[in-house]
Amino acid sequence: MREQLILLPGWGFDARALSPLAEQLARLVPWLTVDIAPLPALVQEDAWLDELHLRLPETCWLGGWSLGGMLAAQLAARRGRACRGLVTLASNASFQTRSGWPAAMPGPVFRDFCQAFELDAQEALKRFVLLCSRGGFDPKTLARQLQVSQLQVPTKVLAAGLRLLAQLDNRHALQKYAGPQLHLLGEHDVLVPAAAAGALDRLLPAARIQLFRRASHALPLEYPDDVAEILAGFFGAHCG
Repeated sequence: MREQLILLPGWGFDARALSPLAEQLARLVPWLTVDIAPLPALVQEDAWLDELHLRLPETCWLGGWSLGGMLAAQLAARRGRACRGLVTLASNASFQTRSGWPAAMPGPVFRDFCQAFELDAQEALKRFVLLCSRGGFDPKTLARQLQVSQLQVPTKVLAAGLRLLAQLDNRHALQKYAGPQLHLLGEHDVLVPAAAAGALDRLLPAARIQLFRRASHALPLEYPDDVAEILAGFFGAHCG
């Protein structure tokens, strides 16, 4: 019987950022159908989760990169047993620091970026690509790959995604979801600090948390083969 995995991209990127990972995973796990679903193109951020819930298959594995991973976690908690399992890549329980969760981007730094986006969205997006690739093995090449996969949607849609990043606090959702969980983070990620791995491990003792050495925020695009191997082992362990 075939299983299905739905992957959600990160903020500002389309399916191409996850395509190398999806293709390699499909080769390694022939009984798994891997689909990359676009993030909602909505300007009302409070409607994103409802739209995804209605659009995506009812019973499947859910996964995502960065914001996509945070949305997948919310959907997993909402769907309960209908979600076969949860995988997040370079995704935090909270993107910015908040009370009880210091292992995240400092709030003032995130607010400064949001203000810069309001003033000059295109320049902020260029900066974001560089931040995603910083800390990688070959950041220049990685940045060029990321530029190709940048999302072409109205600025208001991207602004809604930033508001979601500011609002989402997934600690309760992650604890609520009782299915298998795998969370991969990058050691050199400048957007989701490596300390988030330890924080997630303490929050979710039953989940598998792994810190990927020498990886940037663009972990799934930087090391698609290695990430696919880890995911293949995770799926095999829970689909026997």
